[in-house]
Amino acid sequence: MNRKTYAILAATALAVAALFTFQYAGTAWAASKPVTTVGGVTFEDVPTQTKQFIAWNESIQLTPAQEAIRVEALSAIPAPCCSDNSAATCCCPCNMAKSVWGLSKHLITEKGAGVAEVRQAAQDWFAFINPEGFSGDVCYIGGCGKAFHENGCGGMRHDHPVF
Repeated sequence: MNRKTYAILAATALAVAALFTFQYAGTAWAASKPVTTVGGVTFEDVPTQTKQFIAWNESIQLTPAQEAIRVEALSAIPAPCCSDNSAATCCCPCNMAKSVWGLSKHLITEKGAGVAEVRQAAQDWFAFINPEGFSGDVCYIGGCGKAFHENGCGGMRHDHPVF
């Protein structure tokens, strides 16, 4: 083999090793988290469940009475990424906010959850996605594009998330 062939093989091997390391690290990170069950929802896999919760946010329509439950429950929680706003509004519809809104809508419509249960589920979700906690200023220090476990809000686009 010539030098060019060796270089191509080495680059390919490096790319495969990097891909394997990235996938394994993500799996290990997700698998190492504790499992928390709230309102019949078991928190197990951040990327998969974030996408599911965002889909629920987009597809579930609440009645005015149900919306009042969601707002009351989440208004008592500072948004982890911008603590000068509540989790009910956040400062913007980031992936973290959309995920907790969708989880809340699901619990209210499918499980009949009330204010206390929705509030607890939201707090548990935030603790699950970042056990180290959030600084409360992610949105103001350029953390929007960071993963949840890196004190980020998971990005703004659900079709290109970072969790």
